[in-house]
Order: sequence, then C-alpha cells, then structure tokens
Amino acid sequence: MTRFVNAFIFHGTAGKPEENWFPWAKNALEQEGIPVIVPQFPTPEGESLKAWFKVLDAQKAKIEPNSLLIGHSKGGMFLLKVLERLDKPIDTAVFVSAPIGVKPILYYKEDKQFSNFEFDWEKIRRNAKHFVVFHSDNDCYVSLANGNQLARKLGVKLNFIPNAGHIDAENGFTEFPQLFTALK
Repeated sequence: MTRFVNAFIFHGTAGKPEENWFPWAKNALEQEGIPVIVPQFPTPEGESLKAWFKVLDAQKAKIEPNSLLIGHSKGGMFLLKVLERLDKPIDTAVFVSAPIGVKPILYYKEDKQFSNFEFDWEKIRRNAKHFVVFHSDNDCYVSLANGNQLARKLGVKLNFIPNAGHIDAENGFTEFPQLFTALK
C-alpha cells in the first residue's frame, strides 16, 4: 500500500468522519505512512452536489496520481462525480455500498443536483488505474443490483460480503479488514 501518497474517505448521507469503519481505516492507513483526509460534507441539511464539491475544493490540490479515494454509500456516488471531473487519473477508487440508480434505494429521489444517476462511465474508467467495489446482499438502503452493475460498468469483479448489510457500524463494521485485503 505504500504506492499511495494519500487517501480520502467520503461518508454518505447523514454521515460523519468519525463513524462506521472510517476511523479504523484512517488509523490503519496512517500507520502505513499514508495521510488520510475524511471531510465532513453537509448532510442531510444543505446536501447538494455543489455543496459537497465546495467542501472538497479546499482539499482538491491534494488529489494526486497516487491518491486512494474511498466512498461509502452516497460518498461512493460522489466519488463517481469526482472522477468525472478530474484532469488526471488517480491510482485507486473504492466503492462501498454505493448507489448508482438501480432501485430499490431507500432514500432514492430524483434530485438533478446530486442524485441524477447519470454518469460518464468512459471518463470515470479513464480517471482511476484501479477500481474496487464492495456490496452485500442484505443492504437495506442500497440494493445489491447497484454493486453488481457498478462492478460491471467499471470492468471489475464485485467484492461480495454476504449478510453485511450497508457495511456500516449498524451491521458490525467498525473495522473493515476486507478493504485492506482488496488493496494489497
């Protein structure tokens, strides 16, 4: 994992940097000498694509060719939007329980500002050298079909974790060793 110059972790709707497996992943990456940024995005109040990009803009210069970007839930969908806008590719993009528009999605809404689920897949595939996709079969927020389709669109194998729910603390994921297995 020493190939990464830094890492970003993007939380999802109503999320916080200090929840789920994010603190564990941040600590584990930092122990490998990789600085980690876990921005707090406005959510659910003030949640919009523009507002999330405004937060990320403060750190945008730190996104480099050897960066690792990780998105959980809506943070994964945001990561797709980030990849669409990059001028140069990053090393690795990781998606955990990410919605891409395949229903059912519990908090699905047609929101042209954020959740329009229209992606430039060609540009996304060009803007990361490696992709990793995680999903579970009993995610009560984002159906498994989202993970299957995302993996297919990115040309990678789905990292399927049975009975893991939304891969969050509510489902026992305060640690996420599968992430590091996939990155090595």
